[in-house]
Amino acid sequence: MNETDPARLPARLDVMLTGAEGNQLAASVFGDVANPSNDHPLILMMHGGGQTRHSWNGAARQLAARGNIAITVDARGHGDSEWVDSKAYSFENYRDDLIAISRALPEQYGRSNRPPVLVGASMGGISAMMAQDVIGEGEPPLFSAIILVDITPRMQSTGVERILGFMAQAMRSGFGDINDAADAIAAYLPGRARPKSLDGLSKNLRQREDGRWYWHWDPAFVDGPRSIMTGSDTRIEVLLAAAKTISAPALLVRGGKSELVSQEDADEFLALVPHAKYVDVSDAGHMVAGDRNDIFAAAVIDFLEQQGLA
Repeated sequence: MNETDPARLPARLDVMLTGAEGNQLAASVFGDVANPSNDHPLILMMHGGGQTRHSWNGAARQLAARGNIAITVDARGHGDSEWVDSKAYSFENYRDDLIAISRALPEQYGRSNRPPVLVGASMGGISAMMAQDVIGEGEPPLFSAIILVDITPRMQSTGVERILGFMAQAMRSGFGDINDAADAIAAYLPGRARPKSLDGLSKNLRQREDGRWYWHWDPAFVDGPRSIMTGSDTRIEVLLAAAKTISAPALLVRGGKSELVSQEDADEFLALVPHAKYVDVSDAGHMVAGDRNDIFAAAVIDFLEQQGLA
């Protein structure tokens, strides 16, 4: 398929979903939504902190081209989703949003008996693990399968601190133009080739009335009264316990150059979830789908086919 030809791209529909607080979540649906009899479950793709749903575009198109319906979502306070008045951006809040939309989407798209496949990068993956742990006994499963992208219960603290430090660096002051933002990313990720086009980066920024460009997420995500670091002192223990509850088919995709997930962290997860499959993308960093979308998408498709889900 020639992805540069708009006429041959899978259909994309932008919609709004409803989170746990009634908050509006922007989403894009890739695939033939007019075919509710499709046996495949929906593929729900949740991005990492500071990203937007557009980080999944390439993989979502490849999944949709194979007859799946892939739904990419802007998490609360990110991208085109609502900035919540409560300033509640803890992992528990993202977990609750994920549960709300995971329960609502299958019936909406003609798959009432098929829970979605969850693809979660970093924050999205943590939310998925935590969601598994709060589903009551006797309740229907939340996911048909879980694909975690460079995230495990235990994370490298230096990597977490570096990521949050980068996010906070210009979140209040913004950038003079998109090139300034590209320079900041290049300094943060010196091993990644600078893209020839900045169109993708522009989706992660918004220009305000002062003419400056700001990250496309609510700064309260980092420094608000209920930020993403809320409960960080017990986070590892919570996630280790949550991982043990994963019974759905599972896949861990790690970036071989990840600053967040070490091989030891991956091994620990695989011991906790012994039925899980594992793929190491040796020349990718934490942003696996962005660094090597071709290998990432192939790994996801192969896993889903093995499980009879795609």
